[in-house]
Amino acid sequence: MRQWPLFQVDAFTDTPLQGNPCAVVLDADDMDGPLMQQVAREMNLSETAFVLHSAVADVGARYFTPAEEIPLAGHPTLSTLYTVVTQKRVASHEGLNTYRLELPAGVISVDVLVSNGAVQRVVMSQRKPQFLKIWPGDVIAPLFRLSVDDLLPGAVLQTVSTGTPQLMIPLRDLAALRKAEVQVSPYLAARSQADWFSAHLFCLQGATPAGRTYARHFGTPPDAFEDPFTGSASGGMGAYLWRYGLIDTPAWKAEQGHWMGRPGTGTVEVVGPRDDIETVRVGGQVAPVLEATLRLP
Repeated sequence: MRQWPLFQVDAFTDTPLQGNPCAVVLDADDMDGPLMQQVAREMNLSETAFVLHSAVADVGARYFTPAEEIPLAGHPTLSTLYTVVTQKRVASHEGLNTYRLELPAGVISVDVLVSNGAVQRVVMSQRKPQFLKIWPGDVIAPLFRLSVDDLLPGAVLQTVSTGTPQLMIPLRDLAALRKAEVQVSPYLAARSQADWFSAHLFCLQGATPAGRTYARHFGTPPDAFEDPFTGSASGGMGAYLWRYGLIDTPAWKAEQGHWMGRPGTGTVEVVGPRDDIETVRVGGQVAPVLEATLRLP
């Protein structure tokens, strides 16, 4: 039997069983893509991270949903760096530690704050945003059983990528966001011909007074039907809101997952002017949940 260290942590929360769960498999260099996909399907979480050695960075990783590989994602990045630091797979010291992480989307920078020997916070710098195709509201809204009246007035629907292309769908308010319901067959048909990996619906209201935005992010079977907190899309959302002048501050708290019983909170910080954004920094806390051994023939 082959075996690998396996951890499960919850990202974008300091409380176990909240936020977004992620499985992290260490020492995965001897796994190929098909096996990683099988393991991710077995874990059946939004994503499973496979940690690798890297010749160009401090650590490498590949992320898989139950259905497919994703080139960059937020909560697996926080989960991966939390795990490699706490398991002493990379050197760390008190204070701010900066690591280079190699992903299929490229090498990114990740900051890990250590205090009293414990990881307090992980912040990833996503890739320079790309603003891609603009989509008509009357085509996209029905995919979520919404009407054009539910959309944020005057705002465009656009694919934004900070490493993974995602469709930004700004809605009028929390009431419109709450009634969103993905229509699986039309959604899959639209996605198969689109330039986006997934869709991010959000509004400029928080679920709590601390939040400036609240979002929902849908998947389709065998992927998780709804994601508790989507770090990569929060970066794309931040770039979108800042570029189009829909938010007056480049840094705020984003909330997601509260209506699912898994509340998550992340910080979003857009770096650069509105017309030339350099990066979006997305960060949060991580809570450990499970430590195990993965054994396979």
